[in-house]
Amino acid sequence: MKIAIIYKSIHHGNTKKIAEVMAETLKADLFDLKDVNMDVIGKYDLIGFGSGKYFLRPHKKLRNFVEKLDNVDSKKAFVFSTSGDGKPMGWLEKNLSKKGFDVLGEFYCKGFDTYAFAKIIHRGGLNKGNPDEKDLENARNFAESLKKKF
Repeated sequence: MKIAIIYKSIHHGNTKKIAEVMAETLKADLFDLKDVNMDVIGKYDLIGFGSGKYFLRPHKKLRNFVEKLDNVDSKKAFVFSTSGDGKPMGWLEKNLSKKGFDVLGEFYCKGFDTYAFAKIIHRGGLNKGNPDEKDLENARNFAESLKKKF
């Protein structure tokens, strides 16, 4: 089984930290979105897609990538996100399913957030120190659960 993880992580590297832990656990190839082209999808059996959350959706470059994907058969995926509120976004799962992916699950956790009001209202940012060790352990456990599902 060949596994890849594609992620977009900017501001504080929150999503990259989660992607790295999952890649290590799954022995997956790890790709920053800026280094990926569409044909990578055909080379893997299970693909993780991750991003920070921006107004309830993934980063616009990851959205564009997913929207441009061809429909697939027999491809499995999982999704993950980090955000100031630590809640799932749903956009990736919904749109990957429309493309024919069997989405096995979604992981999300709080991430350090200094975007707009978070920086002002929370005196320098929201969720300082996140993702923390507990979040990273939860990401490892999520990745382990994927092995059982696949």
